[in-house]
Amino acid sequence: MLALALGACATTQAGPNGLADRDPYEEFNRDIFSANQAVDGAVIRPVADGYRAIAPVPVRQSVTNFFANLSEPWSFVNNVLQARPERALRNLGRFVLNSTIGIGGLIDVASAIGIEPAPEDFGQTLAVWGVGDGGYRVLPLFGPSTSRGIVGRIVDIVANPTTIFMQRELNFSTGAMWALRAGELVNTRANVTDAGGDAFLESSVDPYAAARSAFFQQREAAILNYDVDELGQDGGGADAEFDAALEELEEGQDETVPPADGEIAPETESDLIWDGGFDESPGPGTIG
Repeated sequence: MLALALGACATTQAGPNGLADRDPYEEFNRDIFSANQAVDGAVIRPVADGYRAIAPVPVRQSVTNFFANLSEPWSFVNNVLQARPERALRNLGRFVLNSTIGIGGLIDVASAIGIEPAPEDFGQTLAVWGVGDGGYRVLPLFGPSTSRGIVGRIVDIVANPTTIFMQRELNFSTGAMWALRAGELVNTRANVTDAGGDAFLESSVDPYAAARSAFFQQREAAILNYDVDELGQDGGGADAEFDAALEELEEGQDETVPPADGEIAPETESDLIWDGGFDESPGPGTIG
């Protein structure tokens, strides 16, 4: 399955213009998006809102720090695979400092002394290796992704050294691992609300298109190691640099995914957001 998915990814890659062209399964994706929104509204968001109500901001920040620290070893591996030793050393330094002085990662000591995060996942590694995104996908419960992101997520789950250590050395049961993932999901959902993600979608004419555009903006900035929140804040300099880096990444991978019905897709809200640069709020965070 991994080989077939990689083959499909490698044959399709498109630039950042005309996002509808990168969504050949839009009708099906919209159905999944609607189902996800229903589940979120009925279950996940109420639980996250309850968590926000009982846990003060410092507590939620400590939980966020804890889960971020657990991701450092896998980020280290992916930065090595991407031949980025400086970023890999940052992952290593952050993990050692935050796991010890930072009390198991609850306190982000590393950032306080200037060692900035360098998060990476296997989907980003595939992108750096030249694998095309394979088209936009919306996954049940997991949300926005791409064909490449699905492959990356599978590898993230089975190869993450933190997960392997917990299961093999600490004897975490399957139930304990699922409880840990559920806790991370609730905390992440609470962070989305804090960041204005709900307001972003609720104010959009087409929430699906807005979420899709925000996903591509954030994902491509992450692949190129740009802070999406800083783009568009310096008069266009960072935007121009980002656009040049993105063009270089996609050079030689110009085969686009055709619209599902073979027709030219009309301009949508997502295209307008891209045409306007990065002035729009990035919306909910994703790791697809």
